[in-house]
Amino acid sequence: MKRLVLGTAALGTAAIGYATGIERRHWTLRTAEVPVLLECARPIRLLHISDLHMLPGQASKQRWVAALDRLEPDLVVNTGDNLAHPRAVPAVLRALGPLLDRPGVFVFGSNDYYAPKPKNPARYLMPQGRKKRILGHRLPWRDLRAAFIEHGWHDLTHVRRRITVGDQLVFAAGVDDPHLRRDRYSDISGKADANAALRIGVTHSPEPRVLDPFAADGYDLVLAGHTHGGQLRIPGIGALVTNCALDRSRARGVSRWGSDMWLHVSAGLGTSPYAPVRFACPPEATLLTLVPRGSRVPRQRGALRRTHSDVR
Repeated sequence: MKRLVLGTAALGTAAIGYATGIERRHWTLRTAEVPVLLECARPIRLLHISDLHMLPGQASKQRWVAALDRLEPDLVVNTGDNLAHPRAVPAVLRALGPLLDRPGVFVFGSNDYYAPKPKNPARYLMPQGRKKRILGHRLPWRDLRAAFIEHGWHDLTHVRRRITVGDQLVFAAGVDDPHLRRDRYSDISGKADANAALRIGVTHSPEPRVLDPFAADGYDLVLAGHTHGGQLRIPGIGALVTNCALDRSRARGVSRWGSDMWLHVSAGLGTSPYAPVRFACPPEATLLTLVPRGSRVPRQRGALRRTHSDVR
């Protein structure tokens, strides 16, 4: 019995060490094909980045994200929570670096507006409705927004835009962070442009109350982050929580939402500095190859894994 207890304790210690010291820096590129374009459209390579939760000294994360430019995406979508520190704006801009010269759209999340605060880790596993929000001090999101816009990226917060990607029309709209209940879908309500090759919705938190009107208005694809893929996943079971009203089976990856719309939720590239743990859920960015409707069912896979040690 004593050996069993000691063995279990050793296994638990090893798992905690892996989750805090290795996996959270195991940067991963996932890829998937999604049939959402008009039949006559050419494929679009969409790079989805979310939840950087950047600290100034996270050099390996910055290098890895900057190297994603080699994928030559046609469009970059950033679904928020870029910051985790009041001096992290330059680090985010270094990370996104060459990607800022490509067509891009963005919305912000709660950790662009407010810094994270120390919390009881057990709160993460509590039902969403029982959590009281604890907001930190304000972060310089306006500086980050100004830099994104200066580079040509489009802020989709409560606006609808027509964007040319290559020579194809993309219709895009977004809402402010539903996790903070800042969303006002009524500001962008109405049918999406049926003549666009692609119609995308963008939100930080994938709350069903936001996903449903996007689907009703005819959007082909909605992109979101926030969930961290569950952050702690059990093999064979999946995510334990999503930190929102989305069901656990959709905590990361591509899924259907209704009969005509697809949803992609990014597991993101960071964690709160006060909960720096990932298990069975490595940090990720996703390259989505968007193809005409009627093509094969989406294939999802992980690829191009890279592990580095952060420079603090």
